[in-house]
Amino acid sequence: MSNEMKKFNTQGGVLRRVRLGFLMLLIVVAAGCSSIRLTYDHGDTLLYWWLNAYVDLDSDQKAWVKQDIDKLFQWHRKTQLNDYAQFLAGAQKQLQADKVTQADLLADYDDVMKRTQALLIRALPDLTDLARSLKPEQIEAMEKKFAKNNDEFRKKNMKGDATKQQQFRYDKSMEQFELWFGSFSDEQEAQIRKASDARPLDNQLWLDERMRRQNAILAAVRKVQSEKLGKEATTAVLRDLINDSFGPSQHAGHEAFFESYKVGTAQLVLTVIKLANAEQKDHAIKRMQGWIDDFKGLAAEAK
Repeated sequence: MSNEMKKFNTQGGVLRRVRLGFLMLLIVVAAGCSSIRLTYDHGDTLLYWWLNAYVDLDSDQKAWVKQDIDKLFQWHRKTQLNDYAQFLAGAQKQLQADKVTQADLLADYDDVMKRTQALLIRALPDLTDLARSLKPEQIEAMEKKFAKNNDEFRKKNMKGDATKQQQFRYDKSMEQFELWFGSFSDEQEAQIRKASDARPLDNQLWLDERMRRQNAILAAVRKVQSEKLGKEATTAVLRDLINDSFGPSQHAGHEAFFESYKVGTAQLVLTVIKLANAEQKDHAIKRMQGWIDDFKGLAAEAK
């Protein structure tokens, strides 16, 4: 499931999500080509390190943040992983029947976004406590981390002319497609590259939207800190932030680009599926089954 999200948001990924709230799905995505089970079993530690890299938790925060993360993982393991397995099983059946459509892929994308939003809402009480505990220097650390990430985005995604940027985007997409389907022939790669380049390209717009949402996060936590908001008021602020992160862009004209990009990426994924031969599809079906088995096994171990 998490890799479905990667395919649809090769550039967007975390860019359009609330950074402090993108919790469990981040851990699953981090598994990459390695075992989801291995990564998930260490997910609480990985999430803690990720969060600490943004706000530099103090000694008091560390204890209860670790407890909150542990409780969130327990809930997630008990209630969500079997659902993930069912989601993947449905996609697996579509691939086996060779009946995947662009509408199916777009529906899967919307489904993943709904699951992500539901996860954030579940984490809202914990995020509220964290936001209320942040100190000005921790918010400054978060701002610096955002700036560092944006510099990395520029270096990777905005290097060279449009042709070089398309090449980088294509290479990142191929990493995911090869994870799913294995290697491709030169003829297949040529057609995949054509479908990849057909997507709109505007990395400055991606960066602008990314920074707008980052600034919204900073403004929210600064409001909580400076006005010393109580739990109810802080929850309302963060809920609005989460809803905004899943809503249309507030910049005029941006949403049309994002919609076009989403549709173009769905078409790219469909192109790969249609090009895949029996051996490549079997590779994808087996990988899906491995994830399904991992999710079911992890859920069965829930306390």
